[in-house]
Amino acid sequence: MVACPKCGSLLDVCYDWARLPVPKSLDEFEAKWERRSDPLCFSGIWRFHELLPFAKPEHVVTIGEGQTLLHASDGVAKYVGGRSGRVFLQYEGLNPSGSFKDNGMSAAFTHARSIGARRAACASTGNTSASLATYCSVSRLMKAVIFVGSGKIAFGKLSQALELGALTVQIAGDFDDAMHRVGEVTKRLGIYLVNSVNPFRLEGQKTIMYRVLEALRWEVPDWIVVPGGNLGNSSSFGKAFAELKQLGLIDRVPRLAVINAAGANTLFQLYEKQGVRWNGGKIDWPTVEAYYRKLDAAGRRASTIASAIEINRPVNLAKCLRALDVCDGVVREVSDQEILDAKAQVGASGMGCEPASAASVAGARLLRREGVIEPGDRVVCILTGHQLKDPTATVAYHTTDQAEFNRVLGSRGVRRATHANRAVAVANDLDEIIKAIQLYS
Repeated sequence: MVACPKCGSLLDVCYDWARLPVPKSLDEFEAKWERRSDPLCFSGIWRFHELLPFAKPEHVVTIGEGQTLLHASDGVAKYVGGRSGRVFLQYEGLNPSGSFKDNGMSAAFTHARSIGARRAACASTGNTSASLATYCSVSRLMKAVIFVGSGKIAFGKLSQALELGALTVQIAGDFDDAMHRVGEVTKRLGIYLVNSVNPFRLEGQKTIMYRVLEALRWEVPDWIVVPGGNLGNSSSFGKAFAELKQLGLIDRVPRLAVINAAGANTLFQLYEKQGVRWNGGKIDWPTVEAYYRKLDAAGRRASTIASAIEINRPVNLAKCLRALDVCDGVVREVSDQEILDAKAQVGASGMGCEPASAASVAGARLLRREGVIEPGDRVVCILTGHQLKDPTATVAYHTTDQAEFNRVLGSRGVRRATHANRAVAVANDLDEIIKAIQLYS
């Protein structure tokens, strides 16, 4: 069960901290680095076990997730408009399945194991399915059932689910349709649901923020900027900082910026345009439902090159509104053109990412131009997935073939490859090759 049977609201994992052992300071976690042979200490999730204490150690399912990198990128800082040494990229593409989803999947699998589940299912735009298939394949504890929409998954991600043996069900429709159906199927067949409606998924995703703080020597940054799709990350980040502040482990929380793609901008429309807020839990649901009815009436489907955030009905909307309240947050939308231009700059700085990841950098640039983010602010942009998750978009952006560019990107409103690094065509002649190298290098 993931929702209240009376009101339908998603459940939370809440701890009675007064009855639990809590570290006196965050730097106590550093001692676990000396015990890297212990799987719980090696995991970037479970070395913070005291801050997600729902699981008994013997139930933990870990495959070494969370070995991620916080990189200070001066190239991206220049692009964004920030100062040198003040813009950081949290690269979650280093997880075993290549995305941030492994943080939550380890936690969800741990809970599933504790209750004896034998099958697990998800709806996915790609990364969740890849992560679920990875944990099922490696652990051999459960069978994976994956729902995807027709034509709504990048091949790099779909290949993972197929190669790793998951039962993949492709339905006519988009992610929102797949999410609706997986909820019905899991309820009827008693299959464990691992989408981010599952509160234990969010417990694992909290640890992304713990690792950011760890890399910053436990100093809180000024901004966390994150792509917004189903809103699990933003929800979990807000929960992480609220709990750390409650426990006295940090003295302030950062500001949170959630960045939608313009073609899947529900949160932006509701939060920035229609003023929907957390309001102490009294959310203006009539306005939300009216917005959804307008989407349906217009037949508007989410459409963006950033397939990982191509979602119109984010299931964690309420929890994200709470996180925005906790973190004095803002929401922005960026175009596919801005996303791919930012992606090229991230790649040129050494951290190749999937399109959805680059929404965070494009959003930081927009907020800097607006003066919301100051030049000296310390900004952390979350890169949610590896570059090879969606190589088609990358190759199309940098291609010399205009027809291929138009086929893949033109329909998304992308008109130019502002920062393209195109291959140089030369004759098969040594002198011509040398001349080209001298000219272009």
